[in-house]
Amino acid sequence: MVQNVQPTETSTVRRGRPGGRRAGETTWVLSLAVIVTLYLAVQVHPYFRMDPAYSRIDLQFPLHYWLIVGHVVSGTLALVTLVLQAWPWLRRNHPSVHRWSGRLYVFAGALPAAAFALAMFPVAFAAGSIGMATSAVLWAVTAVIGWRRAVQGRYAEHRRWMVYSFAIVWGSVIWGFAIGWGWLLFSPWTVDFTYISEAARWMGWIINLIVAHWWLERTADRPLDLARPPKRAVR
Repeated sequence: MVQNVQPTETSTVRRGRPGGRRAGETTWVLSLAVIVTLYLAVQVHPYFRMDPAYSRIDLQFPLHYWLIVGHVVSGTLALVTLVLQAWPWLRRNHPSVHRWSGRLYVFAGALPAAAFALAMFPVAFAAGSIGMATSAVLWAVTAVIGWRRAVQGRYAEHRRWMVYSFAIVWGSVIWGFAIGWGWLLFSPWTVDFTYISEAARWMGWIINLIVAHWWLERTADRPLDLARPPKRAVR
């Protein structure tokens, strides 16, 4: 006989997706992965030499380099697991991978990366240092709250807080980098780099948070897209 299995806390409340939306998901995740890969290739690879001579930041004391390396390594892990966390197919079909990559994002990525950033705050470039420290604290806090909401089974709140967490790190790292270097390379106006750095450290994550909140409110009535329900047992 066919036995119906009751939905678990990880069961989906949405059955099936239109093909167009699935194609949009694939495009979104691939775009995210490409941007992260390009950023890591340009900005991060010198630190994997483990040689202070290749530091892109002026070192203030011997331990400074290793704080940078710790921040870079944990930040890299956070960006890679961010892509996995944002992949709807993985969340629906392999929820255990989604959960473990989420734990890595929080405990091996966001928390240590934020801690290393705060440890370097006293010797950070003055322009934008407050914005950087603020984003680091908010990044860690939103990641931990998002993880706790998932543990509690409060998935709508988990989704909200994780979107905020992703918005902060994406704005601080990717858009902050793009704003700073984009202005220096392509702007026809000459502006003191101090102002550019200050703007880049604030604008990226604040604008991202505003957009993320707008999107969350706009999609608040959308059914949660969680793991697929377990298959029915046949006896």
